[in-house]
Amino acid sequence: MLLKPWEDKVLNKTVLDLFAGCGGLSLGFEASGFKTIGYEMNEDASETYNRNLNGVCYPEFLEVGFEYPEAQIVIGGPPCQPFSVGGNQKGLKDSRDGFPVFIDAVKRVEPEFFLFENVRGMLYKNKWYLEQILDALEDLDYTVEFRMLNAKNYDVPQNRERVFVVGYRGEFSYPAKSQRKITAGEALGEMAKSVPDSSKFLNESMDKYIAKYEKASQCINPRDLHMDRPARTLTCRNLAGSTGDMHRIRLDDGRRRRIQIREAARLQSFPDWFDFHGNETSVFYQIGNAVPPMLAYNIAKQVKDNLLDKNQDRIVRKRDIQLQIFN
Repeated sequence: MLLKPWEDKVLNKTVLDLFAGCGGLSLGFEASGFKTIGYEMNEDASETYNRNLNGVCYPEFLEVGFEYPEAQIVIGGPPCQPFSVGGNQKGLKDSRDGFPVFIDAVKRVEPEFFLFENVRGMLYKNKWYLEQILDALEDLDYTVEFRMLNAKNYDVPQNRERVFVVGYRGEFSYPAKSQRKITAGEALGEMAKSVPDSSKFLNESMDKYIAKYEKASQCINPRDLHMDRPARTLTCRNLAGSTGDMHRIRLDDGRRRRIQIREAARLQSFPDWFDFHGNETSVFYQIGNAVPPMLAYNIAKQVKDNLLDKNQDRIVRKRDIQLQIFN
């Protein structure tokens, strides 16, 4: 059992979660005792946030100049269009990009700490753009650091690398790695052997397509879910799309079925009580886009330990819940 209880004390500190999605990042911060306010333009994801978190998520389209409430921490996962504009690399001048909004929020709110998460490509072919962002944030008088974190090292049963950028005034240290890794088999338990009525099986033509895909991509290990290790990265594409890269489970009788919503949620470290809103495709997109809550929880504990007064007065929560990944 992996059990992370909500803190006995709720801190008198507010977190703004921009581009919040379904609330994976906020969930980790709430589990450490912070109050959260989310902003997310996708209505299904915003409703999911509001069904599960103590904080409120507003279905807002954020723009530069938006007026935010007072807060001490700003977090988020800004969308990044300049990565895919086919050579029109406009950086912070691209109107479709979320980073000007994030930087503007930091400028307006003046938080004690901020954090954003993005794809690992920011450290490689798109590092030119990361440097623009870092320069803009450092100009606001913050110490700014970045690091690639793999979720499998922070209580998440998934091999998922993402870039995390933090800014602070004072002290901060990234969380230490967990002593052991959680496997997909541990996370899924008996689910992995079950055949729910809603199961979707791969047919013969799909099996042939996948075999061809794996041969062309020189795949060393079959893309079926391996129960003795953390899962490979969950993405919107390999959860919701019918591709050779899809996540699937090979049953004892040789059949292969696509993973279900609750299985994907466990691999992303969402607790079983977390109730998603929307159709199957919408929910898979919410899960694939989310920051794993257990990784967020590990980071949030560091924020509290390094930056915040631990002697906050207790306030009443809406409900008493636990961040429990699986039973």
